[in-house]
Formats: sequence, C-alpha cells, structure tokens
Amino acid sequence: MSTSRNSSAHPMSFILLGIPDLENFQSWIAFLFCFMYVVAFVGNITILHIIRTDNTLHEPMYLFLAMLATSDLILSSSTQPKMLAILWSHAHEIEYHACLIQVFFIHAFASVESGVLMAMALDRYVAICFPLRHSSILTTTVVVKLGVAVMLRGLLLVSPFCLMISRMPFCPNRVIPQSYCEHMAVLKLLCTDTRVNRAYGLFVAFSVVGFDILVISVSYVMILRAVLQLPSGEARFKAFGTCASHICVILALYIPALFTFLTHRFGHHVPRVVHIMFANVYLLVPPMLNPIIYGVRTKQIRDRVLVMCGWVGKDP
Repeated sequence: MSTSRNSSAHPMSFILLGIPDLENFQSWIAFLFCFMYVVAFVGNITILHIIRTDNTLHEPMYLFLAMLATSDLILSSSTQPKMLAILWSHAHEIEYHACLIQVFFIHAFASVESGVLMAMALDRYVAICFPLRHSSILTTTVVVKLGVAVMLRGLLLVSPFCLMISRMPFCPNRVIPQSYCEHMAVLKLLCTDTRVNRAYGLFVAFSVVGFDILVISVSYVMILRAVLQLPSGEARFKAFGTCASHICVILALYIPALFTFLTHRFGHHVPRVVHIMFANVYLLVPPMLNPIIYGVRTKQIRDRVLVMCGWVGKDP
C-alpha cells in the first residue's frame, strides 16, 4: 500500500529476511534454534509444573522463579515459531498487525523478565540479610503485588511503542533485515521523523533496565557486606551458593540484551550478521539457560526433576 494515497497508510505485511549473509547455513542454524527452543519450552514448563504441584515450593523464591519461567515461555514463543518458519520454509512474510504484536510481546516481556530478576535480587537480599524476618517481609501477598507491578510496568511502558508506530506513514520499503519484528527495526521503515519514538525508546530502556540494574547492584553490595561478616567459611560459601544461580541468569539476560540495544543505536560499524545473531541469542539463550541453571543449582528443583524422570525414587 502506497503511503502517498493515505498519510496514515501502512503496508499489509512486512518481509523478514531471517539471517542475511548466512543463507547457505540457515537450515543448520534452524536446527540449532529449534533445539534451543525445545529445551527452553520443556524446561520452563517443567519448572512451572514442579512449582505448581509441590506445596512446599510455594515460597517467594520459587514464586518468582515461576514468574521468570512464564516470561521466558512468552518471550521465546512470540518469536521462535515464526523464525523457524522463515529459516526452514522460507515463510518470510509477516502480517502488519502480527508484526506489531511481536514488537509488543518482545519488549513488554523483556521488561517483565528484567523486573522479575530485580525482585529475585530483593528476595536474596532479605533472605541473607534478614533471615529471621524473611517470611514476614516477603509474604505471598507482597510477592503477588511485586509480580503485578512488574507486569503492569512492562505492559504500560511498551504499549505506546505500537500506538505511535500505528499512526505513522511507512515508506514503500517493507523489508526487515532480521528474523523478527523489533521496535528499532520497524522504526527504520517509517517515512517520517522518528526522533520522538527513539527518545521514548531510550527513556523506557534506561528507566527500566537502569532502575533494575541499580536495585540489583545495591542488593548484591548489601549481600556481599553481610556475607563477608559471617563467622565461618562454610556459612559464607553457602550464602554465595544461594546467589550463584541468580547471578548467572542476570548475566545471561543483560549481556546480549545490552549488546543488541547499543548496536541498534550506535554500532553502525558492527557487521550485520553479528548484530542479528546476538539479537537472536538475546531471545533464545536466557529462556533456555534459566531452567537449566535453576535445575542444576537448586536442590529442591533438581530432586523433583530426577523423581519425574524416574532416575530416583520418591521419598517415603
């Protein structure tokens, strides 16, 4: 649809290229992405099933873990089926509204995931610095309120992305040179001044991620101070062990996310294939690694997985 006919016109669909410059390897890359998605899907469903069916796990740490697993499922499932269809079946076309829905889910639940990691850092802080008051401070009601606040923050801050884009005219070019619809990639197709959109995107990114990283950093500084004051080395090791899983999950999310965010805006000399691969890693690796990390590092989850798989018997 031509933008000259209607100033608010939008194309019927966009073309997602997949992974340009690696066309000869896309089938093999698709197998890798499919494996990662299956691991992420099965792993997070398993985490949710274990937490839902075991009443002893209805505690703040595991309720936050259930929120993280739900966010991972939505984040990966909003992109991977279409990505695999592009790489395997060459189904490059995506309908306009489906593209905007993808933009919304990617950014909203990336924000939710960041917020859940912040809440988990607060949980670790209270558990280590105020162990006797942990259950009275982080009650189920408080945990639910934190979860709702994190969810509303993501939904309310990201909704204007799609609303602003839907009111702007598009250029004839409708090709998106990657494998999913992302806010900055769609902005580049607009035939109008996008400075307001870009400024709002930066505001959301820095207000959400900046705030969450600040809270996480302060929490872990306080945790480190408390742990170093423990009298025995065994107690310090145990305290650090309870935080190790969370730190790994934080690094798995923020490192590729920040690389992708900064490359979109400032990394004009970064090879396109590197940027696109990191953009895919950002949406695939954290959802895949999170259940593995918590499954290996958390004894309660690990034991129940072993029971489910029949590798050990149930406790009498």
